[in-house]
Amino acid sequence: MSATDLLKYPIGPFKRPVEISDADLNMWMETIEQLPLKMREAINGLNADQLDTPYREEGWTLRQVVHHVADSHMNAYVRFKLALTEENPTIRPYFEERWADLPEAKYGNIEVSLRLLEALHNRWSIMLRNMRSFDWSRTFYHPEKHLTFRLDECLALYAWHSNHHVAHITSTRKNKKW
Repeated sequence: MSATDLLKYPIGPFKRPVEISDADLNMWMETIEQLPLKMREAINGLNADQLDTPYREEGWTLRQVVHHVADSHMNAYVRFKLALTEENPTIRPYFEERWADLPEAKYGNIEVSLRLLEALHNRWSIMLRNMRSFDWSRTFYHPEKHLTFRLDECLALYAWHSNHHVAHITSTRKNKKW
């Protein structure tokens, strides 16, 4: 992997799982449960200038990363709810890069998104822990990707997404010696 790829994917790119065990599901649910605390720990003590530092050249700032995770996980939570209550619903894609460029994501107080993540992940975790074994095979259709996603695969994706963006912050801190 190139140096640029390491900055972009500090834990490596997502790999869609082929087989998923109950142990995998439990591990990914724990990741979802722990994300708010891990995000808080990752940004703890950073000042405004540090939060406004991109994690890579032409990448988002650490502030935008925090707000992006809240935006992305809100969408994921809704996608799970849709899949659990409808038959293979078509989800609504969004332009995450445009959302990250809005003023509240570029300049907003990260505490708002940190509190949002705490509440959202609490609700999401309750949902996940109460899913029945057959619920994990429920699906939604992503019209931009022209793919149908199973909820167990999506849990893997958002566990990876959680770790991926926390690693953007922690690797930036390490590289900058903060």
